[in-house]
Amino acid sequence: QQDVAAKGESVNINTADAKTLDEGLLGVGPAKAQAIIDWRKQKGPFKTVAGLMAVKGMGASLIERNKDRLSVR
Repeated sequence: QQDVAAKGESVNINTADAKTLDEGLLGVGPAKAQAIIDWRKQKGPFKTVAGLMAVKGMGASLIERNKDRLSVR
C-alpha cells in the first residue's frame, strides 16, 4: 500500500482499521494502532484530532508530526 499522505489522503481516526493506522501514520506501529481502536470502541468516536492524546502512547509531538495525515471525518 502506498503512503496515504503522499496521495493527499488523510487517515480517518474514527473509521480506519489497525493496518491503515499503522501504515498511514508516522511513528504509529501495530500496538498504538490497536490502542486507538480499543479506545474508540470503549469511548466512542474522536471529536477532534487532539482527542488522540487520551490514547496511551499518543503524545502531542506524535500528533503534530501526523497533523496533515489525520482526520475525524
